[in-house]
Amino acid sequence: MLVSASTVLRGEVERIVAAAGAHLRVVPDAVEAGRYWDDASAVLVGSDIRELPPRRRTPAVMVGPAGEGDSLWHLAAALGAERVAVLPDAAAWLADHLSRSRSPGPGGLVLGVIGGCGGAGATTAAIWIAQAAAWLGVRVLLVDGDPWGGGLELALAAEETPGLRWPDLAEARGSIDPLQLADSLPVAGGFSFLSWPATREKPFPVAAAAAAGVLDAARRGYELVVVDVGRGAAPIHTVAWDCDRIMVVVPAQLKSAVAAVRMLQELPPVEAALLVRGRTGTALDGALIADAVGLPVQGRIPELRAVAGAMESGRLLDLGKRRNIRRFGANVLDWLGEDLQAGELT
Repeated sequence: MLVSASTVLRGEVERIVAAAGAHLRVVPDAVEAGRYWDDASAVLVGSDIRELPPRRRTPAVMVGPAGEGDSLWHLAAALGAERVAVLPDAAAWLADHLSRSRSPGPGGLVLGVIGGCGGAGATTAAIWIAQAAAWLGVRVLLVDGDPWGGGLELALAAEETPGLRWPDLAEARGSIDPLQLADSLPVAGGFSFLSWPATREKPFPVAAAAAAGVLDAARRGYELVVVDVGRGAAPIHTVAWDCDRIMVVVPAQLKSAVAAVRMLQELPPVEAALLVRGRTGTALDGALIADAVGLPVQGRIPELRAVAGAMESGRLLDLGKRRNIRRFGANVLDWLGEDLQAGELT
């Protein structure tokens, strides 16, 4: 179903839907859309729409012309749309998306990890979660979602490991073969990773459509995709909106809790929980932080003095072998559901 009164968008979408071999229903506004929303296999919302029916269930894709630029992403965030398709550039991706929505195959779960404040330790948590999952036999991909983060590969001491980085995928268009992607990515700690290169050069821009295609292939090629989202506006409005669940890392401090509340307003409407960093008995306990932020606490990240040095020297994976770190990761996996049950650690 397309929700739009724009004849231009209708013409573009009709051609794409025909290519996907599907039937299109067009409605002009949210009022009429509400009657058919839950019966549609996919919902496309035009950039001329400013409100959606309440209690919608089908994930929506925001569609709009190339000339509207970043405003499409802001509108998608405001309406809760999970994808953005800029037409006609994203026509091939949208056709593939619609085809798969009619007969969806099995796919992995995408977990976003983001810091509630600067320096919260989200990268460390994401690495340890990926490592714990790999240790338990889960096929895992760790994704560096922040082009300005300096390169996640440094923390893994894997900057020399051969394989694709984000700039190598900048020109990706349409559907990406998940097996080819998996075969092309570097591996560290028993899991694949996709990092921004750890160089002094300015990050090479990767279009939002290309990033969405990569994450879609990752979902189809791995059981678990852990995304280190980053706190910039660009990664929050792109990779975060491809996540099925989000974990927010918050130090056990009042200021951090307040910062997390503000940041939550930018995140997609998916199930979220807190990971508290700090020793038991610190200024704020888990219950107080949960009340302050408005999210349940799912786990506590072990506080280790060696973390800062390990991050600088690329030894985080060594710390991740400790029993308490592995238990932390297993607790997170339990939250993700039966498909990723961690089982007993030895």
